[in-house]
Amino acid sequence: MARILAIDYGNKRVGLAVTDPLQIIASPLETVHSKDVIDFLFNYFNKEEVEAVVIGYPTNEEGEATDATQQVQAFINLFKKKFPNMPLNLQDESFSSQMAMQSMIMAGSNRKQRNKKSGNIDKVSAAIILQQYLEEN
Repeated sequence: MARILAIDYGNKRVGLAVTDPLQIIASPLETVHSKDVIDFLFNYFNKEEVEAVVIGYPTNEEGEATDATQQVQAFINLFKKKFPNMPLNLQDESFSSQMAMQSMIMAGSNRKQRNKKSGNIDKVSAAIILQQYLEEN
């Protein structure tokens, strides 16, 4: 089986996570600058077999678009243009960053490790989005 890759897109940083080849466990992969994410994905797809991509899609509590939705939609359009044959799934990302922060605290991460500038929270958020996708599908 091939992996599934998840993307937590942000204007500055993009968190990435992948499943194991059996698609059982979601693990944080990397955090890359948003301007570098397409190049990173080209390289990753050439190196690893990826069956599908899941992108965290931001909505508010009522399920409506947020300020971030427009930027994510622009990235989705670019992704579809660059990778037209890659299956793409949207996953609600509501509260994924808060859940990532909480899980990092529970795992014993110190404040420096959790710091958003380090990008750890972005890739953990992507792993949470991917795990939710796996559980729902």
